[in-house]
Amino acid sequence: MWALALAIRDARTPWAARIMGAVTVAYALSPIDLIPDFIPVLGYLDDLLLIPLGVWLTIKMLPTGLMQEYRHRIATEGRPSLKHNLWAAGIILLIWLLLVWVLSRWFWIRFVKS
Repeated sequence: MWALALAIRDARTPWAARIMGAVTVAYALSPIDLIPDFIPVLGYLDDLLLIPLGVWLTIKMLPTGLMQEYRHRIATEGRPSLKHNLWAAGIILLIWLLLVWVLSRWFWIRFVKS
């Protein structure tokens, strides 16, 4: 995960890999899951599938050798400091609120109004 944090910040990383890496890191650190963890089996299944898939896709999008460079930097210099970013937290919160609003509107129109 720390190597992905370095990849997101590096100018040599293609935009598609930056976006995929940012989404993966944000999902891994987000307290809100696609499927809540209290649902038996399925709650943890999304974490077991989506996060490794996002890491794998991001690594595949990186130019050859960059991931080894990031891993070497972490091994020699230590982990990068991740500052608390209120803007990113706000955007994630807005996305989840928008999703809840869209689903509630759909539910209202589909089941309550009819």
